[in-house]
Amino acid sequence: MPEADLEELPGVGPATADKLQDAGFDSFQSLAVASPSELSNTADVGESTAADIVNAARDAADVGGFETGSTVLERRNKIGKLSWHIDEVDELLGGGIETQSITEVYGEFGSGKSQVTHQMAVNVQLPKEVGGLHGSAMFIDSEDTFRPERIDDMVRGLPDDVIEATLEDRDIEGSADDEEALDELVDAILEKIHVAKAFNSNHQMLLAEKAQELASEHEDSEYPIRLLCVDSLTAHFRAEYVGRGELADRQQKLNKHLHDLDKVGNLYNAAVIVTNQVASNPDSFFGDPTQPIGGNILGHKSTFRIYLRKSKGDKRIVRLVDAPNLADGEAVMRVQDEGLKPE
Repeated sequence: MPEADLEELPGVGPATADKLQDAGFDSFQSLAVASPSELSNTADVGESTAADIVNAARDAADVGGFETGSTVLERRNKIGKLSWHIDEVDELLGGGIETQSITEVYGEFGSGKSQVTHQMAVNVQLPKEVGGLHGSAMFIDSEDTFRPERIDDMVRGLPDDVIEATLEDRDIEGSADDEEALDELVDAILEKIHVAKAFNSNHQMLLAEKAQELASEHEDSEYPIRLLCVDSLTAHFRAEYVGRGELADRQQKLNKHLHDLDKVGNLYNAAVIVTNQVASNPDSFFGDPTQPIGGNILGHKSTFRIYLRKSKGDKRIVRLVDAPNLADGEAVMRVQDEGLKPE
């Protein structure tokens, strides 16, 4: 959105408009969902002026009011579903991972959390007719888990009909058994995954804000941002905030971080996948003692919670623990060299 549009808002001159755009507030909608204190700190304006700017942006963007259930249903029909290409899992999730929602994937080490983020970074780029969202992906890497070689394996491991459809969609000549065509497809897929390594929790929070800027830049491109992965969401917070004395600070920061991630999903119709570490509850005498960390803040903010559990060999149990409109249940998948596969 051009600068002149922002200058129409009360209290926004050319200098303030520049500061807002530098901070990623480049549309009425992004201003409308900001808080006055956030705007005040970013653009160096008084809080009352910031409140006026936010209120005027809400009027201009037509957000923040009540709407009927049928209007909400109409908007929800625009939500995309990102397929796992595993029928049992897709059925469990009502068609796949939803855009405009945070999906939390938790489990112990080696359960396949990072495999899910890699597979979805590939699947999101597939044509819509074969379960993709024809978009690109962002990957915030806090545990040094992103491996381009794994993306290569997963692209080559896609079903032949999916590869053929994707080659045609990208105007790449060749077939599923043509090595040159596959090499070109792997390069094209990797080109559409934007990776950032987070060195600490503050840097991770900054990257979530940068993600909003990147999504805005690509909004009108051929492959808009349709997926944001954070692997792992909680590793840095867990390491830096130790003990009960720092728990409140940790949860407050985690809450702000989750809201920034959610904003990217809602503003740009993207799916947000976060992986989470677990802890064992020593007081549990019955059932599974494994609990996700992050507390109630993460539990409330995640729209869908998926628990990955190891089984025999390469089998993994995918358990839907919480969803607003789906029944809890389990499905089975395999983690193989070619990617995530049905049982």
